[in-house]
Amino acid sequence: MSSTHDGGTHLGESLGTDFFSVRDQFTEEQWEPFIATRRFVDDEVLPVAAGYWERAEMPWPLIRRLPELGIVGEDIAGYGCAGMSPTACGLVHMELHRGDGSLGTFLGVHAGLAMQSIAMCGSDEQKQRWLPDMAAMRAIGAFALTEPDHGSDSVALETTARREGGDWVLDGTKRWIGNGSVADLVVVWARDTGSGEVNGFVVEKGTPGYRAEVIEGKASLRAVWQADITLEGVRVPEANRLTGANGFADTARVLASTRSICAWMALGHATGAYDAAMRYASERKQFGKTLTSFQIVQQRLVRMLADLTGMQLYCVQIGRLADAGRLSPTVAGLAKMNNTGKARQIIAEARDLMGGNGVLLENHVIRHMADIESIHTFEGTETMQTLIVGRDITGIGAFTGETR
Repeated sequence: MSSTHDGGTHLGESLGTDFFSVRDQFTEEQWEPFIATRRFVDDEVLPVAAGYWERAEMPWPLIRRLPELGIVGEDIAGYGCAGMSPTACGLVHMELHRGDGSLGTFLGVHAGLAMQSIAMCGSDEQKQRWLPDMAAMRAIGAFALTEPDHGSDSVALETTARREGGDWVLDGTKRWIGNGSVADLVVVWARDTGSGEVNGFVVEKGTPGYRAEVIEGKASLRAVWQADITLEGVRVPEANRLTGANGFADTARVLASTRSICAWMALGHATGAYDAAMRYASERKQFGKTLTSFQIVQQRLVRMLADLTGMQLYCVQIGRLADAGRLSPTVAGLAKMNNTGKARQIIAEARDLMGGNGVLLENHVIRHMADIESIHTFEGTETMQTLIVGRDITGIGAFTGETR
């Protein structure tokens, strides 16, 4: 189980999990950001991640390193953004989550949601105004959609925006807003009281009427902060309304672009847990021999590897489809549903194989076990993804009972 940094011939030289030689599917352009991220994770993230997680402290030194790796900005072209292919983005997020789900989620919110909202729905002027600073992390972004009473049914959001002269006035509440208490720019989704359509607005730090309170007592992704947001008479100039966000369908476009990344995130967590369990079982002795000498342990490790390999193949295929511009929201949802569910099983198995030591943060697995719960939930729960795919294959919408 070496941890070589040269990239090698196979992913297995680093993780021991490339059983089907999926490394052969990636180009050097896709592989290079992954290797840079791998070095960062091994050398800088893993030695300190447990401490930040236990203290529920944002890992600012690690966050500030992200632009130096050239991975901020997803697949956005220009404006100082990374401009990676969708597959390269997936590999980077997989690797960040192998190290720390909180750090990976921070980047997912900042770049995958906030920056993508501006890139997909903003005017040229708005992109030029905000994206370069966000790519360099001179400005941190957040994405405010979910509300206390509207999670899965966010299409029914109640936050309002009314036009007053050259400004818009926002009122409402948002919940579970990652980076919401530390962001310089918050993309807020609100319903135009005139048209009834959902629009996107960029609320800048220090705007009167915007209040954010960090949600306490969170036992998952502890080192990234989510916030309860209150908007009371928040005045936003027309120049801060995203010109291409004129209905919830535009919001959904942004969400669809990030949903497939959740499948890669889950693969990272599962890989980290499997790798830790394999290493532990190879070293831990009981009854005079290593755990890997027992047939039942080998059986459990092989089953974990089989599920992990299936997750890899899901990611390879959705990466191919995304690179070709053919990835549908339904396929992304199926991949997310499958991989987060399998990751939960693999991580639970790894935790059990490590016995009491599996609950120690120093062994990482319990952190992955807690963090995967958030990824399993955000960007659409397993239940929601199941119903979306079910509607696609049956033609019946089980949300309301209508037929397609």
